[in-house]
Amino acid sequence: MKRIVWYWLLPVAVLCWELATRSAQAAYFPPPSRIVARLHELWFSGPWTRAFLTDEAVADLLPSLARLFAGWAVACVAGMAIGVALGRSRWLAALVEPLLHLGRSVPPTTLVPVFLALFKIGTPMQLAAIVYGVVWPVLINSMDGARHVDRQYIETGVVYRLGPWQRLTRIILPGASPKIFAGLRLSVSLALIMMIISELVGSTEGVGHRMLEAQSQFDIPAMWAGIVLLGLLGIVLNAAFVGFERVVLSWHRGARG
Repeated sequence: MKRIVWYWLLPVAVLCWELATRSAQAAYFPPPSRIVARLHELWFSGPWTRAFLTDEAVADLLPSLARLFAGWAVACVAGMAIGVALGRSRWLAALVEPLLHLGRSVPPTTLVPVFLALFKIGTPMQLAAIVYGVVWPVLINSMDGARHVDRQYIETGVVYRLGPWQRLTRIILPGASPKIFAGLRLSVSLALIMMIISELVGSTEGVGHRMLEAQSQFDIPAMWAGIVLLGLLGIVLNAAFVGFERVVLSWHRGARG
């Protein structure tokens, strides 16, 4: 019943938005029909051989996605490795954890000027910003998950004389995986946010740069088209990750149920 209500609520909301903006005739709030038309024109009116992507999409959207996935992958690998190591070592966690909490308390956007000074404008600067913004939820959740693996499982591995690598891959990582995936899911949206922020201040290409260019040219429908594109991209990425998570953690859901 709730799904049916939501399916009807979205078209009604869009219709109300359309009527309200057409009635108000506000320059900075174009109707959804104009936004969708501009979105199609800018990004998805290309030939079918290129998946309908326009030249602008190939020049801006694909590089943005490449940086997003590259930065997200680096942050996830580093966050999981460091987090699991800290979660399984009390003395190392006691030594490093205060610095971690200090680092994650610093808003990533405040360090963008630092990354600009270190790497100049370009892909390295954008990757650094994405990695720094994304790594913290993965690291903290991995550390917490590895720290709270049931001790009986660890002791069972010792009794069966499992080596360190076998204990890691067969006991610690599976036991910590629900927490790790919670951090990974948070990191997907953060990666998208940091991608746009880095492109707004330190890029000559990308979706964020194209939105900034549209703003400077007072092309308001194009600016809103970029916002809608990012929203759709966020929905697709979240849905894809949720599907992947359900497959990987199906054993956990079955055991919990």
